[in-house]
Amino acid sequence: MFHTLRSRWKQLTAALSLSLVMLLSACSLPGLGATSVKDGLIIAGGNTTERQILAEIMTQMIDHYMPEVNTSLINNLGSTMLIIQTLQNGDSNVSGAMYTGTSLTGELGLDSETDPDIAFEQVVRGYDEQFDMVWFPSYGFDNTYAFMVTEAFAAEHGLSKISDLEAIAADLRLGVDTSWISRPGDGYQGFLELYEFDFGDLLPMEIGLVYQAVQSGNMDIVLGYSTDGRISSYNLVLLEDDRHLFPPYDASPAVTKDSLRRWPELETILLKLEDTITSPGMAALNKQSDEDLLEPATVARLFLQENNYFEGKEIVPLAERADWPVRYGDNWETLEGGQK
Repeated sequence: MFHTLRSRWKQLTAALSLSLVMLLSACSLPGLGATSVKDGLIIAGGNTTERQILAEIMTQMIDHYMPEVNTSLINNLGSTMLIIQTLQNGDSNVSGAMYTGTSLTGELGLDSETDPDIAFEQVVRGYDEQFDMVWFPSYGFDNTYAFMVTEAFAAEHGLSKISDLEAIAADLRLGVDTSWISRPGDGYQGFLELYEFDFGDLLPMEIGLVYQAVQSGNMDIVLGYSTDGRISSYNLVLLEDDRHLFPPYDASPAVTKDSLRRWPELETILLKLEDTITSPGMAALNKQSDEDLLEPATVARLFLQENNYFEGKEIVPLAERADWPVRYGDNWETLEGGQK
């Protein structure tokens, strides 16, 4: 049986892998040719509501504290790999949101890690070594993958954790984020190996569509993001990851060192956002956009106005933090023996 599961996974991932390789082999990203970091400071967003809100928060914070700098925002980048490519190619300076679990097993190519502190240290060191970038402290929340069903479905089948699904999984329709199918570590293959059962139908879809799909009954179960505001709106139940498939997905900004050298004030601005958003708080911000239909820019503006742009918040520079995984010099160079 398990050989069959492996074969199915390979078939599902083959087309996705080929498409990704072809896309990333391009010299530059579509639509970015007229944009250059020489013209100003560019923030890379994403194609999820959360990444767009965080990128807007970042952009508006920079506009508030550095009004003399021309800022622009690139949104709708479809994956972390594409965001990394814009940073490496000089098409952007800052990523509004990166996630530890995604980057650990993705662009860094490391093993999955369930301890959040270890995972964080690994991505900070990895971004320094591999990309010459600085991974900043977390916004304060963790947005992990989560299997979810409706309250009625959970009650009918007595579901509270993922392993409860095994007895009925063969009859279930599962809707998942397209990128999860080929994710190393905590993706579809990792799920098969750890939980040792499969679903009747596996349907890849845009991540933003999964919540409505399960709420409407078009799917029996879906894989979504734990901080999505539609979870509460649709009364969905998150199933406990009782075998610990998913690593922590703490959200942080990431910045090229060249950008920090060009705009030293960036460090202070980004550190003002450290530990400012809880997981329920991020879910509430997402809900304002997804359900209340406010634009991400409006959600960000209201959040920052409510918090007075974190004026007066004291920060400790990364170079002065004894527990920071990397030691930086005055010009953001990594000091000899500077990693823990």
